[in-house]
Amino acid sequence: MSNKVSPEFDVIITALKEEKVIAYPTEAVFGLGCDPDSETAVNRLLLLKNRPWEKGLILISDSYERLYSYVNDEQLDDEQKKTVFSFWPGPVTWVIPAKVTTPKWLTGKFSKLAVRVTDHPLVKQLCSLYEKPLVSTSANLSGLEPCRSAEEVRRQFGNDFPVLEGEIGGRKNPSEIRDALTGKLYRQG
Repeated sequence: MSNKVSPEFDVIITALKEEKVIAYPTEAVFGLGCDPDSETAVNRLLLLKNRPWEKGLILISDSYERLYSYVNDEQLDDEQKKTVFSFWPGPVTWVIPAKVTTPKWLTGKFSKLAVRVTDHPLVKQLCSLYEKPLVSTSANLSGLEPCRSAEEVRRQFGNDFPVLEGEIGGRKNPSEIRDALTGKLYRQG
């Protein structure tokens, strides 16, 4: 198996390393993402979205193991973990207690972090190649509908915006969001 990265992934990974915001297809819409460990990149994303930092963000990953350094899953009992894992990989985002070391630019005003293990093949490949989860929020400017194609991303963000080409999954609605401790539904999927 070759370690060579396709030119398109190489461009996107370079943009992530340069602390830029990128767009990529997810299960229902295109997402905007960046390196979760870069305060500079997250601030660029928040500014682009006109989103207050207090709301917190979602991390998307190809595996739960990549999320270990952000979430404190020791606060989940076996039954809660079983419930979370029964929905992954897939389009359900779980709010899990964050580690005290998780940056506030990710958690916002909360002590928990929203995370998802995706089943979208391109996002899985991107996270695997980048060896990190990504920040994930819908690709749209404030007040506009979320983008469902690379062309829509370019119309809203410009032709030079780094976009991972590909098709979105077949879902109509953004991911469902639930609390892993209580099961509370925050957003219907």
